[in-house]
Amino acid sequence: MNTNTDGSSPTRVSTLAPKEGGGFPNPGLPPHSPRQTDISKPAEKRAERLVAFMFLLSVVGTVIFIAAYFLVTPLDTNIFAEEGTPRALWWSNLVAGLGLAIAVFFIGAAAVHWAKTLMPDEEWVEERHDIRGSDETRKAAAEMITGGLAETGIGRRPVMVTAMVAALAALPIAVLAPLSTLGPLPGNKLHHTFWGHNPGQRLARDHDGTPIKLSDVAMNSIFHVMPEGLTHETPHHLEERAKAAAVIVRIDPKLAKNDESMSMGVEGVLAFSKICTHVGCPVALYEQQTHHMLCPCHQSTFDVTDGAKVIFGPAHRPLPQLPIEVDAEGYLVAPGDFTEPIGPSFWNIHKDK
Repeated sequence: MNTNTDGSSPTRVSTLAPKEGGGFPNPGLPPHSPRQTDISKPAEKRAERLVAFMFLLSVVGTVIFIAAYFLVTPLDTNIFAEEGTPRALWWSNLVAGLGLAIAVFFIGAAAVHWAKTLMPDEEWVEERHDIRGSDETRKAAAEMITGGLAETGIGRRPVMVTAMVAALAALPIAVLAPLSTLGPLPGNKLHHTFWGHNPGQRLARDHDGTPIKLSDVAMNSIFHVMPEGLTHETPHHLEERAKAAAVIVRIDPKLAKNDESMSMGVEGVLAFSKICTHVGCPVALYEQQTHHMLCPCHQSTFDVTDGAKVIFGPAHRPLPQLPIEVDAEGYLVAPGDFTEPIGPSFWNIHKDK
C-alpha cells in the first residue's frame, strides 16, 4: 500500500460533491421544442421537396462531371477553348471539379437537411444495463427501431427517397468515367526499349549526348547514359528516354562475384537499368567503397559486383543488365536490349515477348 512521505496513509478525496453536501442535482433534459416541420404539414412538405431537389442537383453534378471527360478535355474535344492549350486544361479542370463538387456537396447537404428537419429530434436517456437484456427488453428495442424507421417517414416520402437513390446511384458512375482516360495496359512495352530497337548504338552521356569511350570510365566511377540515337526528333521521345535510362559503373574485375554478369561488360565496366525494380524510381546513388547502388525512394540496395542483385529493401529482383561492347573506335556500344524487362516487378516479366 502506498504511504505518504511522513508515513501516514493517503486520503481519498472524491471530486464529486454529494447532493446532501451541496452538490449539483442532475438538471435532466431541457423540454423539447417542436420544429416548424413537426407542427405544420406544408412546412414538412417543403422540407421534403427541398431534400429531393438537392439530391437531384447531385445527379446534375454527376452528369456535368462525366460530360467534362468527353466534351471538355485538355487535348481532344473542348467546347470552351482550343484543344491542347493551357486554356483547354483550365476549362477541363474547372468543369470536372465543379461537377464533382456539386455531386458530393448536395448529397451531404440533403442528408443534413433531412436529419435536421424531418428526422426525430427528441433526446432520450437510457440507463445502463447488462449487455444481454431480457426478452421483453429485446422485443421493446426491436419495436423502437421499427418505430424509428416509421418516424423517419421513408415509406411516406417516395419522391425524396427516389431522388436519394438516384443521387447515390449516379455518383459511382463519376468514378468510372476517369478510368476511360487511364489508357491501355502496358502489355509488352516494357520488354523492349530503344536499345533493342537499334542494336549497336553508342552509350552517350545523359546530360549532353556525347558518346563515351572505354578509356573515359575511371575505376569506381558512374555515368548516367542514354542511346546516342535517341533525340528530340525520336517518336515518343520522353517515353523512350524513360525506358532506356541506364547507368554504367566500373569495378575491379577481381571483386566480381557473378561471372555471367561480368561477361556482359568490358574490363569491369557494367551497365544496368536505372529504373528500380520496386516501383520504378531512379536508382541514381552509387557507393564507391561497397559498390552498391541505392534507390533513394525506398532504400532498395543492389550489389554491382553480383549482377546488381538485391541485398536490402523492398525490390524483388536485380536491375536488368545491358550488355555492352567496344567498337573499333574505342566507344562503348550496346549490341542489344536489356536482359530482362525493365521496371517494377509487377509488370508480369514472364509474359510472352
